[in-house]
Amino acid sequence: QVQLVESGGGLVQAGDSLKLSCTCSRGTFSRLVMGWFRQAPGKEREIVAAISYAGGRTHYADSVKGRFTISRDNAKDTAYLQMSDLKPDDTAIYCCAARYGWGISEYNYWGQGTQVTVSS
Repeated sequence: QVQLVESGGGLVQAGDSLKLSCTCSRGTFSRLVMGWFRQAPGKEREIVAAISYAGGRTHYADSVKGRFTISRDNAKDTAYLQMSDLKPDDTAIYCCAARYGWGISEYNYWGQGTQVTVSS
C-alpha cells in the first residue's frame, strides 16, 4: 500500500515562497503519477498540479500557472511543489496524491495534508 507524507507547510506572508515535499513509501514511486491538491475552508478540493512518472508531462490549475512548479526526484521517492508569489487565496490544506496512469482526477493514494496559510 502506497503511503504519502507531506511536509513544508506553514504561515507566510503574501508574496513569499514555500516548498512542499511529499515522500512516498511502500510503493514504486517511479511508476506513480503524482498530484498536489488543495482544499480551502468552504470550498471543494481542487487539483493544483500533477506530474508524470519521469516528469516529462505536467498539469497546472490556471490559478497557479507561472507561480507554482511541480517536480519530482525518483531517486528520493519525493515529489515537490514550489510555490512562489503566494496570495491569501492560496490558503488551504495541501495534499499530495498518487495514481497509476496519467490523470488529474481519481487518485488512489493520499497523504494527510499540510496547512498553508498566506497572510495579507
